[in-house]
Amino acid sequence: MSESTLHRFSNRVDNYVKCRPSYPEELLAYLKQNGLLKEHTVLADVGSGTGISSELFMRSGVEVYGIEPNEAMRQAAEQYLSTYTKFHSVNATAENTSLPGNSIDVIVAAQAFHWFDHEKCKAEFKRVLKIDGKVVLMWNDRRTDTTDFLKVYEDFLQLFGTDYAAINHKNIQNEEVFDTFFGKGNYESHRFYNFQDLDFEGLKGRVLSSSYMPNEGHTDYEFMMYCLKKIFLRYQEKGTVRLDYDTKIYYGTLK
Repeated sequence: MSESTLHRFSNRVDNYVKCRPSYPEELLAYLKQNGLLKEHTVLADVGSGTGISSELFMRSGVEVYGIEPNEAMRQAAEQYLSTYTKFHSVNATAENTSLPGNSIDVIVAAQAFHWFDHEKCKAEFKRVLKIDGKVVLMWNDRRTDTTDFLKVYEDFLQLFGTDYAAINHKNIQNEEVFDTFFGKGNYESHRFYNFQDLDFEGLKGRVLSSSYMPNEGHTDYEFMMYCLKKIFLRYQEKGTVRLDYDTKIYYGTLK
């Protein structure tokens, strides 16, 4: 992970905590039904960020090691999850987790996976996983064309995003990536519906939580906010707009 990537979200933390989507309860139930989450599971949430994904697993009562190199995000997670005694915050990276070998039942990587060096983190994951340990990759994939609002919102992101096309996590969503990471035919996948209903302040925060969008002080910021307000007023219903997601998961052992 490069220095620029490491600090990319440092000035986005507040909006990230408040305005990023969580994960549907159906996902947690699915992982339990398929034997990935058990009473004594020890889980590493790699790239745990502000604790959104870790909180999901903490609710199931498992022990979680949150691996996060960004100090601002890690501190936000520590505060957010301060009431959970089984959460352990670790200042480390996906490529060097600092965890003992053969110590983890399940590794989860959520939205952060597309930032990892896949070859190096795969070697590290294999080192820390117990025999037959599993890896779960999961993220919220925002729908871009199923409603008029989502189509216009996608156009808005492409218009104002500074490097949106280059870092869009949709870039890694192909079979070749997963065949290489897990081994061909060695993983399962599933998806769940998820959504956010946001007022204007929530939508604004959601936009500003993305590292590729101009932040306050940028020359495009004021015009971007003007356009966002126009879009919101055009498509809001009863004071909110809806962002639809497909929560996708890919899971298996590493070969």
